[in-house]
Amino acid sequence: MKAILCTHFGPPEELELRDIPPPSAGPGEAVVRIKAAALNFFDLLIIAGKYQHKPPFPFSPASEFAGIVEAVGDGVSDVKPGDRVMGAAGWGAAREAIAVKEAQLVKMPEALDFDRAAGLTVTYATSLYGLRERGALKPGETLVVLGASGGVGLAAVELGKVMGARVIACASSDEKLAFAREHGADETVNYAKENLRDALKRLGGERGIDVVYDPVGGPYAEPAVRALGWEGRYLVVGFAAGDIPKLPLNLVLLKSCDIRGVLWGAWTVREPKAQHALMTDIVRWCAEGKLSAHVHAVYPLAQTAAALKDIADRKVMGKIVLRP
Repeated sequence: MKAILCTHFGPPEELELRDIPPPSAGPGEAVVRIKAAALNFFDLLIIAGKYQHKPPFPFSPASEFAGIVEAVGDGVSDVKPGDRVMGAAGWGAAREAIAVKEAQLVKMPEALDFDRAAGLTVTYATSLYGLRERGALKPGETLVVLGASGGVGLAAVELGKVMGARVIACASSDEKLAFAREHGADETVNYAKENLRDALKRLGGERGIDVVYDPVGGPYAEPAVRALGWEGRYLVVGFAAGDIPKLPLNLVLLKSCDIRGVLWGAWTVREPKAQHALMTDIVRWCAEGKLSAHVHAVYPLAQTAAALKDIADRKVMGKIVLRP
């Protein structure tokens, strides 16, 4: 079968398309014929050796996938050959088939197509875990989303609206902000043109911002924390800007606010039942049309490097999908 392989850490253009043996299902595993796989920003970090997890070589990028179960191993009872499923494996989905643990799979409703389903698990689960489990976002609160047009940012905007929040989308261009408004944002801030702290102070009013969802980091973290209101929550999701910010802790003291980490992947290992319940909500909302699972573009497997370069160049709004 065909697979995109990372044989050494480096840039996307050094990935290789190769033929490899097809997988077999071990105990507790299912083999899924992949119909669509989705890429995320962290795939760039994984292939460069800059992510917290470093898979053994050779490995394939792409965590998320959707497809059809081909075979199951001993002890598998919840899925069977022919089932339409979606899931996430950390990495390894940029190929024609993958063997994964049964617990990593979620059955797909007929109303959901493979392309959109492939991009649901990481971005929407990360965002819902962040907003609901870590951020305790309540109806009527004000939510700020940085990087609002990217995968997790767009998911946070849409989920914030489903949860009844007032959503302020922040991004680096007017085009990206218009896209965020189309997906439910109530207010927008272009932080390439406007001082982020001043804009959020104005939009937050006397009460201030209740929750900040930040997958960007870099120079935007401290201004966002300064805009928090009393007992606000700042959610650390990622560092797409490249730099890991250092925050003055006196801000946390003066606002009695919280800095909360959002490490969805580790949470799923510790709380698999809670993760399954979370995915049940996401799949249902998407099937009902409350979540877009917007696909920016679809690439053939052989063009994985070009797809990753578009992500690196900040050209993507929503998700990039590969079709084997």
